[in-house]
Amino acid sequence: MNALPRDLHPLAWWLWAIGLAAVASLTTNPLVLLMVIGVAAAVVSARRSDHAWARSFRFYVWLGVAAVFLRVLFRVILGGGYPGTVVLDLPQIPLPDFVLGINLLGPLTRESLLAGLYDGLRLAAIIICVGAANSLANPKRLLRSLPPALYELGTALVVAVTVLPQFTQSIKRVRAAQTLRAGETRRVRRLRRYLVPVLEDTLERSLALAAGMDTRGYGRSGTATPAERRTTGALMLGGLCGVVVGIYALLDQTAPRLLAGPMLAVGLAVALGGLVVSGRRVERTRYRPDRWRSAEVAVVGLGLGAAVLGWWVNRTQVAIAYPDLSSAPQLSLEALVAALLGLAVVAVTPPPAHALPQRAAPAAAVRSAS
Repeated sequence: MNALPRDLHPLAWWLWAIGLAAVASLTTNPLVLLMVIGVAAAVVSARRSDHAWARSFRFYVWLGVAAVFLRVLFRVILGGGYPGTVVLDLPQIPLPDFVLGINLLGPLTRESLLAGLYDGLRLAAIIICVGAANSLANPKRLLRSLPPALYELGTALVVAVTVLPQFTQSIKRVRAAQTLRAGETRRVRRLRRYLVPVLEDTLERSLALAAGMDTRGYGRSGTATPAERRTTGALMLGGLCGVVVGIYALLDQTAPRLLAGPMLAVGLAVALGGLVVSGRRVERTRYRPDRWRSAEVAVVGLGLGAAVLGWWVNRTQVAIAYPDLSSAPQLSLEALVAALLGLAVVAVTPPPAHALPQRAAPAAAVRSAS
């Protein structure tokens, strides 16, 4: 199936990653969260290309590790709040009366540490899923695939998501340049030698990208009459209000049911009309638009299926989705499938058009040259 190498539609990768992130957001089970992280890492390893943005995944992994560490550290500093087995009896620092409910240090229980670890793992899994989408999807093709009404917003988003890949490339270039030079070897001064050139290079590349996009007309809209602007604004504002009221009614079981599904549907319809009307103002052409094929549909279906299964486990298997802190977490077949379903994209997607070279390739090249 789709044996020829090609790059998938970037929106398909983002929808797949959002499905995995939804699974992670609906549970604190560390087994499920670790499997979601492993699935994201395995897919990135198998399907990322050799472009600059594809090499930033490790930084998202380290950001997830930092999130776990900080979450556990906050539990230690601000007090546990969970009764249970005390593993570290720290002295409690008294605070003024106006900060009642907040504790500094104090007895630390095993349940408090596990609660911080589980919450940190959930946040790390979401961050790593976003990093997987950023490593697999081409941001420039994503901008080209956005609807005309979202083009101005998409321009800003593309510039934002390419900052980290540019930062990683700047680090590699500066590190290679500093290796060829003699200088300070101590950590603090060496960090200063790295930091200033890296920030300068990243800023220059970001400004060059913004200037190039502005030169090519990205984000510019055509002429529109005052009546068209008022109509577009009214439709977008009305649709947004309808969506907000509908979502609130869905979450609040005491609200009238008329404000739930029907109001949400009306709000989405009005917002969609506003997008269509505002999209007519954008005048741009599209060369060779990206097409949706069977592989893209399969990727989106797997991500959506994982999210639906995760939601079902969250609603019907609460003990699995939110395990008790005093006992070992358990797994069900549905939770296992929800966590591992995203891995099937490796079997239904073709390899990228510009795959990463194998590690043995440089050595083989040296042998052939000699």
